[in-house]
Amino acid sequence: MNTDFLKNIINDIFLTDSPSGYSKNINKKITTVLDTLGYTDYRISPKGMIEVKIAGEDSSKKRATAAHADTLGLMVRSIQSDGTLKVTNVGGPCIPTLDGEYCRIITRENKVYTGTILSTSPAAHVYKDSATKPRDIDNIYVRIDEKVKTKDAVLKLGIENGNYICYDSKTTITESGFLKSRFIDDKGSVCVILAVLEYMSKKKIKPRYDTYVYFTNYEEVGHGGATISGVDEFVAVDMGCIGLDLDGNEYAVSICAKDSSGPYDYELTNRLVSFAKEENINYAVDIFPYYSSDVSASLRSGLDCKGALIGSGVHASHGMERTHLDGLLNTMKLLLQYLTK
Repeated sequence: MNTDFLKNIINDIFLTDSPSGYSKNINKKITTVLDTLGYTDYRISPKGMIEVKIAGEDSSKKRATAAHADTLGLMVRSIQSDGTLKVTNVGGPCIPTLDGEYCRIITRENKVYTGTILSTSPAAHVYKDSATKPRDIDNIYVRIDEKVKTKDAVLKLGIENGNYICYDSKTTITESGFLKSRFIDDKGSVCVILAVLEYMSKKKIKPRYDTYVYFTNYEEVGHGGATISGVDEFVAVDMGCIGLDLDGNEYAVSICAKDSSGPYDYELTNRLVSFAKEENINYAVDIFPYYSSDVSASLRSGLDCKGALIGSGVHASHGMERTHLDGLLNTMKLLLQYLTK
């Protein structure tokens, strides 16, 4: 396996805005890739989740894998009298990292306006506390790139409460192989799954068992995989954690033994570890301290299955994230082993 296809689709996927609940455009990108690869047996659920069915060599068991296509974001909370926007968060972005970011405001008529996210004390020459003021949700706002100075002027643009605000991903692949971007959690995994499917399609490899592939769109707010049903095993592909006493790193695939929702299935986790050892895949087993996944959501909703979690190590999650193509490739290799053995 190599990362050529992966690199080719990263920009297309990463540059398509998809904060939780705003899935139409990203779903179109994903299904276009699926159509190209020949995986046409898919449906989009009422809440926007893509479900792909792939016939396996054996129909005695049903397996699933998933990545979430939704990202963190913001939404218009209110329009202020001076024509700026107060915001509310969608998911849990690291708010201090948003100070100074460029963004897009999407109206209900799909008109897009640009703007900048700023501190409420944005100017060093004006505000004594410009360097020290808290960067939290109550102390940031959006400056719109239009000649508006009143609430009425903003409303005439079509901007209103509840409009999505999407901020730039800043996606870059360096010559040394690092992927630097917002939203590697979890668009990196979306690309990983698509790259594995491309490899299987090209090599005419069928999964061992009937397999369902999901691209969910509400994971960042807690219920992405909640409606997944009827499978015996479910391996989510999401970001691996880096920091503190964790062993995960940007070059390895992380296998999560336990997160905030509790332990993952011991037997299935052991099997993934065995695959990694057998294939000399660079891996780490870790406990993720503040984390849950689409598997967590499905188990909470009553799915009776074995569940596990893997993913490339991602540094600085929910901020300016970074991983390495090696970590994504190792994740691809482990997922391929799981689907075919």
